Amino acid sequence: MLLRGWAFLHLLLVASVSHAEEPVCRRRGDPENPLLSKDGDIILGGIFSFHTSWKDRKDSYMNKPLPLQCTSLNFRDLQFAQAMLFAIEEINNSTDLLPRISLGYKIYDNCGSVARSVGVTLALANGNEIVSVPSKTLCTRPAHVQAIVGTTSSSTTVAVATVIGPFFIPVISHFATCACLSDKTKYPSFLRTIPSDYYQSRALAHLVKYFGWTWVGAIRSNNDYGNNGMATFTETAQQLGICLEYSVSFFRTDPYVKIQKIIEIIKASTSKVIVAFLARADFNVLLPEFSYHNLSGYQWVGSESWIFDSQTAEMDMHHILDGAIGVSIPKAHFWETTFSCKFKELKSSSDIQRECTGHEDMTGVQNNFIDMSLMPIFNNVYKGVYAVAHALHNILSCNKTCNKNVQLDPFMVLQHIRNIHFTTKEGDEVYFNENGDPAAKYEIINWQPRENGVVEFVIVGLYDTSLTTEKQLKLQNKSLIWARNSKQVPVSVCSEKCPPGTRKVLQKGRPVCCYDCIRCAEGEISNVTDSITCVKCLPEFWSNERRDACIKKEAVFLSYEEIMGALLTAASLFGACMTIGVILIFFKYRKTPIVRANNSELSFLLLFSLILCFLCSLTFIGQPSDWSCMLRHVAFGITFVFCISCLLGKTMVVLMAFRATRPGSNINKWFGQTQQRLCVTAFTLIQVNICIIWLTTSPPFPFKNFKEIKDKITLECALGSAVGFWAVLGYIGLLAILCFIFAFLARKLPDNFNEAKFITFSMLIFCAVWITFIPAYVSSPGKFSVAVEIFAILASSFGLLICIFIPKCYIILLKPEKNTKKHIMGKKAPYCFALSMYAFYA
Repeated sequence: MLLRGWAFLHLLLVASVSHAEEPVCRRRGDPENPLLSKDGDIILGGIFSFHTSWKDRKDSYMNKPLPLQCTSLNFRDLQFAQAMLFAIEEINNSTDLLPRISLGYKIYDNCGSVARSVGVTLALANGNEIVSVPSKTLCTRPAHVQAIVGTTSSSTTVAVATVIGPFFIPVISHFATCACLSDKTKYPSFLRTIPSDYYQSRALAHLVKYFGWTWVGAIRSNNDYGNNGMATFTETAQQLGICLEYSVSFFRTDPYVKIQKIIEIIKASTSKVIVAFLARADFNVLLPEFSYHNLSGYQWVGSESWIFDSQTAEMDMHHILDGAIGVSIPKAHFWETTFSCKFKELKSSSDIQRECTGHEDMTGVQNNFIDMSLMPIFNNVYKGVYAVAHALHNILSCNKTCNKNVQLDPFMVLQHIRNIHFTTKEGDEVYFNENGDPAAKYEIINWQPRENGVVEFVIVGLYDTSLTTEKQLKLQNKSLIWARNSKQVPVSVCSEKCPPGTRKVLQKGRPVCCYDCIRCAEGEISNVTDSITCVKCLPEFWSNERRDACIKKEAVFLSYEEIMGALLTAASLFGACMTIGVILIFFKYRKTPIVRANNSELSFLLLFSLILCFLCSLTFIGQPSDWSCMLRHVAFGITFVFCISCLLGKTMVVLMAFRATRPGSNINKWFGQTQQRLCVTAFTLIQVNICIIWLTTSPPFPFKNFKEIKDKITLECALGSAVGFWAVLGYIGLLAILCFIFAFLARKLPDNFNEAKFITFSMLIFCAVWITFIPAYVSSPGKFSVAVEIFAILASSFGLLICIFIPKCYIILLKPEKNTKKHIMGKKAPYCFALSMYAFYA
């Protein structure tokens, strides 16, 4: 209870004292004093990293943290600050821009620290006063500065833009390139005179693609600059077909083990190109270790942070960066005389007692303080100051004088800066887009070592986003130097390009740039390099041997020129000639008993039909056409029916003649010569009608068969109506079976008259040929099916000719003694009558 009472009494005492105090606004924390300052009518703020690091300390909650102790003097940002002072001085001396208005400045050192950047930003906004005058109103007042120039790095700029954004005080950076800063919802008052890393990252990706490097490694700074820049690079690289073998991050305060791991990754990699999206300070920590481990032979692709930095080049003692290529901000040439001379006056004021004339040559001066490799950044600082001046000039309605009664407001200044558009002495147009970014234009820089060991930054091209996509990257016709002073463009691919005739097949579990080249299948081609698919040739075309072009398929058909066609033609003509020879023999010996006894009229018709059968096979040879397709099947069907009808007539006459054993029988009126002619004609007309119906409904037609032989076109005759084709064959088969039955029934005729046996044997051959024809025809490919059909025609025709007529020719020519009436009639009585009857019909 005693303790509680004492605490309550203490609270009352504090409340009474607080109530009695005058209402004033107090600033918390220690005061931040500018490193450089000058009074003026309008104050501009500046934030630069005059030091790159700070002493490490261990703070506790027991004591108040001590101020940050900065170390490592940074000449680069000292140059940037001098560029700001030079621009302010030039504006103050100008009678055209802000006449009779003096610009002052307050420039702070943030040591590259995010925390310190926030502190100095608030100091620029609030001023240095510890306690404001007593006021009954809220602790508000106009901003102390109208705009802030800075900072140099993206991470510190993000902190500054975040803190100052709600107050709408313009922040114009000369070197913060992170694409994240283009987000106006997060950073409404941020602008910059250097292009966003979005464009730089895309420029690097297109540069890598231009040289055909599809397999690269990447090292980035582990901050906003590196992480966001590499993210855009990776996205663009994927769109362009570029793969990253590895992507590692590094910050200059990382432990040494992290550097060792990065070196091990590089040594174990197969890619020969390294994209280094690193801040200069981070790269300068890695570079000595890379040199110590002799990481030479790699082609370096650099961001603008270090690619045009002479200090980085001086640190490369072992020349592992020779041949490096990258993008840089276009330099302003007027700084080579004007600004460099001012630096020389500042650096050696005790030795130089003259003003600059503007004609001094500074190329031979080697000094970090007057290093001109950062002229593009000097120009960016210069543009930023002039952008603020032009905005103020418009706000104050300046002509010969300015209206000093205008109450300046940072938001008003911000709006006018966004809308400014002017041209510098160098001829560069200065303006900002809706994201506060300038037009993106980069020079392509190549590190080319000279004989004295000094590296020269040679401009070898330009990347301009204002042009069309195909014209944005333009390389000049200058000789490029690559890694190890080679003049040959290095190769860095995971897999070699797939030549035409092959397609890419991705390797399982690896990036898309790693693949195998598989030859296109038959009938497919690829006529471009690195094709992902093979294109199927049109049906009338086929792939060549290299699989890179489609060539017209060879038309295949049974022709007279080829050996098989010639042999079948010869066999057909030989059969026809042989049949003609038999006709001549029969005609010469037509009065002899054996010719007369064998029904000479039907024999001559049969021989004529056999000639047609032999010749019809010729219609199957040659290129199919509309007429040949119809002719071959019709001729085949009709001639064979004509032939079988003659045989059927002969067998029927033989059978009936030898069955009529009694004289005076009336069989002669049914099997006379007129009836025989009508029988042959009727049987043949039935086949003619079948063929007419077939041709009128769905006739055969020429057909290109693409499936039979893959690489050739088989020219065939399609059947049209399959029913018609099988009706023709079926009718021939029906007559052949009838003929065989009749001949079989007459097989036991006397030996001296043995024609029925010959007909039986010939019909056995005929039926056997056409029964085996069906499976052979169906299974034979292309023109061989036609050859099978011709062979069947010739085989059956030769069978009929040889079995029926050759024995008779043998008797006629070689055994004339058997070609007598006595020899034929010398049989038993029952058969003598039959023989006489058959001779009568014949």
